[in-house]
Amino acid sequence: MGKKDKQNAAESTPEKNTAQQPTADEAAKTAETAKADETAEKSAEPETFTVTREQMEKMEGLAKSLADEQDKYLRLAAEYDNYRKRTQKEKEASWANAKAETIKELLPVYDNLARALQQKTEDEAYAKGVEMIMTQMKNALEKLGVEAIPAAGQTFDPNLHNAVMHVDDEDLGENVVVEVFQDGFKLGDKIIRHATVVVA
Repeated sequence: MGKKDKQNAAESTPEKNTAQQPTADEAAKTAETAKADETAEKSAEPETFTVTREQMEKMEGLAKSLADEQDKYLRLAAEYDNYRKRTQKEKEASWANAKAETIKELLPVYDNLARALQQKTEDEAYAKGVEMIMTQMKNALEKLGVEAIPAAGQTFDPNLHNAVMHVDDEDLGENVVVEVFQDGFKLGDKIIRHATVVVA
């Protein structure tokens, strides 16, 4: 073997060794990967703790205390909701009552206008003026949501009508309203004034 061949053989040998054995960096990376895998496996397993009886009792006490506080909160929230709904209803009712009372005070004016319309007069301008005022009054009541209670020709209803007189008439059915002395009014379902009527 010549000098040149020996030199070539020496150069090729370290290359084979380097190819087969990992470098220091590669070895460090492999060790880190193995360590990371081991840590992941450990964290995947559930950790177990040893709890003393005293700690267990304390945790149970805290859980009970939390449940009590949650119950108090839910009760308080329900009470507040009920209070809010109740006050809203009371507010609406007080508004409706105030409205009804105000309208009740205006009804005598309506009655006087109705009587004035029934009077026969030769003064056409006067009659026309009273008629216009009555129309205005009816429109105002209608805008406020006030309705006249139907009476004449209707079956007597004690919830809507106030009978002040009974008449015997074979031509009319029983309990039929034959005459209206005073108109009745209602605001929604609330009766402001019953209709004063004569019943057969």
